[in-house]
Amino acid sequence: MTISELGDSITLTGLRVFAHHGVLASERQEGQEFVIDVTVWLDLAPAAAGDELTETIHYGELAVEVTDAVKHNPVDLIETVAERVAQVVLVHDAAIGVQVTVHKPSAPIDAAFDDVSVSITRMRKSASPVVGFGR
Repeated sequence: MTISELGDSITLTGLRVFAHHGVLASERQEGQEFVIDVTVWLDLAPAAAGDELTETIHYGELAVEVTDAVKHNPVDLIETVAERVAQVVLVHDAAIGVQVTVHKPSAPIDAAFDDVSVSITRMRKSASPVVGFGR
């Protein structure tokens, strides 16, 4: 099975969070904006069939959970932030897999650039292996 065969998904794009992640002391002190994209793969058929919110993941609540995970407990790497977000998403029983992209548009890079980001893809441990998913 490939990622595209997972089919249904919920996507949150462009969640903006001010936080204090970074290797440099100035990043930790001053903070900066991070932008988070999350795609969660799940089976939406039960929710659609019964028009039941309890059969899916409430994307409004998910947005709050993701932004809370990014806001708190500063770390050096955006890779760590992405992993934290992925684990928050996978707590939801309906989640089969997740892709998280953490953008750091104000990263301290000594060159002109539009954005820097990391993306990770994780799958629920109890799910079947999926080609293209990390870990």
